Amino acid sequence: MATVQPKTVQPPLSNANAKKPFWTLSTDDQSKALGCTQNGLSASEAAERLKRFGENADAKHRRVSPIRAILRRLLEPLSLILLAAGVVSIATGDAIGGAIIVAILAFSVGLDTFQEGHAEQAAEVLRRSVALKAEVKRDGDFVQVPVEAVVPGDVIRVRAGDIIPADALVLTASACTVNEAALTGEPYPVEKEPGAVAGTTAAEAVGGLFRGAVLQTGEAVALVVGTGSATLFGAAATALVQTEVPSPFQRDLRAYGLLTARLTLALVVVVLAINIFFGRPLLQSLLFAVALAVGLTPELLPMITTVTLSRGAVRMAKRKVIVKRLASIHDLGAMTIFCTDKTGTLTSAEIRLARSLNASGGDDPRASHLGAIAATLGGDRGAMDAALIACATDAAKGWASLERRAFDYTRRLGSVLASGAEGALLIVKGAPEAVLALCVSSRNGDAIAAMDDAARAAALARVTTLAEAGQRAVAVASRAWTGDPHELADPDEAGLVFEGLCAFEDPPKPTAKAAIARLAAAGIRLKILSGDDPVVVKRLAGLVGLGAENVLSGADIANLSDDALAVQVQSVDAYGRLAPDQKSRLVKALQAKGAIVGYLGDGINDAPALKVADVGLSVAGATGVAQAAADMILLDSDLAVVADGVEEGRRTFANILKYVRMGASSNFGNMLSMAAASLFLPFLPMLPTQILLNNLLYDVSEIGIPFDSVRPEAVARPQVWDMKALVRFAAIMGPLSSLFDMLTFGGLLFLFHAAAPEFQTGWFLESMATQILVIFIIRTNGRPWRDLPRPWLAASSLGALAVAMILPFTPPGAWFGFVTPPWRITLVLGIIVAVYLICAELVKQGWVERTR
Repeated sequence: MATVQPKTVQPPLSNANAKKPFWTLSTDDQSKALGCTQNGLSASEAAERLKRFGENADAKHRRVSPIRAILRRLLEPLSLILLAAGVVSIATGDAIGGAIIVAILAFSVGLDTFQEGHAEQAAEVLRRSVALKAEVKRDGDFVQVPVEAVVPGDVIRVRAGDIIPADALVLTASACTVNEAALTGEPYPVEKEPGAVAGTTAAEAVGGLFRGAVLQTGEAVALVVGTGSATLFGAAATALVQTEVPSPFQRDLRAYGLLTARLTLALVVVVLAINIFFGRPLLQSLLFAVALAVGLTPELLPMITTVTLSRGAVRMAKRKVIVKRLASIHDLGAMTIFCTDKTGTLTSAEIRLARSLNASGGDDPRASHLGAIAATLGGDRGAMDAALIACATDAAKGWASLERRAFDYTRRLGSVLASGAEGALLIVKGAPEAVLALCVSSRNGDAIAAMDDAARAAALARVTTLAEAGQRAVAVASRAWTGDPHELADPDEAGLVFEGLCAFEDPPKPTAKAAIARLAAAGIRLKILSGDDPVVVKRLAGLVGLGAENVLSGADIANLSDDALAVQVQSVDAYGRLAPDQKSRLVKALQAKGAIVGYLGDGINDAPALKVADVGLSVAGATGVAQAAADMILLDSDLAVVADGVEEGRRTFANILKYVRMGASSNFGNMLSMAAASLFLPFLPMLPTQILLNNLLYDVSEIGIPFDSVRPEAVARPQVWDMKALVRFAAIMGPLSSLFDMLTFGGLLFLFHAAAPEFQTGWFLESMATQILVIFIIRTNGRPWRDLPRPWLAASSLGALAVAMILPFTPPGAWFGFVTPPWRITLVLGIIVAVYLICAELVKQGWVERTR
């Protein structure tokens, strides 16, 4: 896919190009590098920078026209072979056969092009998801400008509810928290304040604002350091407009097409040369060689593939999986490693109250009860306040707010003076370190005891223990109020009684552990790639049954070379504090070792990994860009749905593989027999029109394959194309078919002394019977009488066989050069077919035993 890159690069200290992340540098250093002050730009300076740096937008791309998309598919080896076979068939007089081949190819290419238009819309979806207007300081005043007009060096102001328009360094902040879950995977609001930090990951950037994040509370003034594609958000758009690489299914189909082309060309050249060498008519020899080529061409493969995949898409839709790219159905079934984000996929992405503890660490509802009263009467409606209220919806019943002091990120606490069943009560909640420093006593049941440094240290130790369990703690304290209500100040928030801790968590989904076990049983290894804290990721891995002993962080990965990372990914199953580009780097490292990698994510930070994965999955409630980058969308964000999709993908590919194996063995065997017979027969073993009719009827017999059933062992392990195994299978079953063809030749020539028309008719009958009836043997690894085909396949196969068997005995048979064979020839041919089918079953079982 062609892309148009921004006309100039971004400043050297923007986060996309700098050696050091912008949030690790001071505002003075950034201002010097950007050539600006912290007081904003003038209108003329902004206009000049807009020309120099380009619009604050993502890399644009030119849409691929439908004609170019169709031409790209037609240039695939298999498509070229089929197109050539159709044209040659029409040119040599078989207009019907040639038209059918071309129609099948057109149907397949058209449907494929229609299904895969989603990638063209990905960057546009991303662009529409950001703010349309931004508040910037121009000529000393804050004004509204289009978001595309924001430039490096601008000073922006963002308030609660605003989408941040660019990557920026905080200059001032007031009670500012930002929701960065879609960018970093952090499920809790992140506090922002001025000042450089040493941490190099986006999750540690308390002084940095990121384009696309949402300001949840307060406001901030910030210095823009990166716009457009030079932002953390823009990197996702850049990944989405890169040229797509072929999927595993497309690569394998291409390899099969090249193999078929080489075999067809070799056979045609050899047969044509031999016939000319023996002095046979050139035109007849050419027509015979062309007919052989058409016979070897799997002209029904595009239709079988498209119909099978389309039917698989319909079946997967019933299992709550929407397929956007048909080939991804095979890729899902072939998947060997499944990578998933944590928030919203393994967890519910909804903060809930996990425990309410008293001052001694025992379970006690009082702390959460008081916390719910404070949240209802004076909270900031953040995620943790919402969780408190949800667990005690009637907690504030009978209570009234007298005064309120909002949560302050300098003090790191907030307070409410309320009147209720306990009289006037000051309730304080906030960061444990801040609240405990104001407490002089603690409550245990009805008893209140003095609180010393040791008790405070013990409480803080419990906070650390909760953090190691993946839970975040909020401390709650109170004191009885005396006197009249007044505006709350620092002196009022002193002499408090420590009531206890409220612990919050983003819990794993109830079905996650069983779904992971199901994927493991199917031969799929799961890895967690999260932007959250490694401690939290390790805890979650244990809860869902991964048992990850070692968790690598984004900082660890940044220090590893590609070779070293390729080694580490083989043994490490959990990763935390990952940047978006690190997630995609991990996927590539896994692919470098030959793994078929799937990725499930729902955030902006997942888009690059979704793009490079062999199959990308998102969920119905995901960000627009994640859905656009994905190949499939899960209507139910549950890993059990993924396991269902894997099973359906394997079932779909198993039916495609049936056609390929049948064509590579039976079809190849018959064409090989024709080529061999042409060496010693004084006439053609089968007329060109008979060969084409043979091929057409055989293809019709396989139309029911997409609707066939699949044995359980075929979906038990990842399904991939194995060209070597396919060639070995054809090398066994093909010569077996040729051996019985030779027996037929011998019987017709030496036992019945058949003339050319009788010989050609007899071999046509034997060829059609062996080719079609062996379908019921090759389609299953079990015994064919125990594993019967579905009605669709039985009807198409037996119907085509009936036409082939009856045609020589009817007047239209003469149109193809057939004659009515004597009953003795028909009887012997029936015996040969029966013995062949018995031998084919025995050989197949031997093959199955050796390949287990």
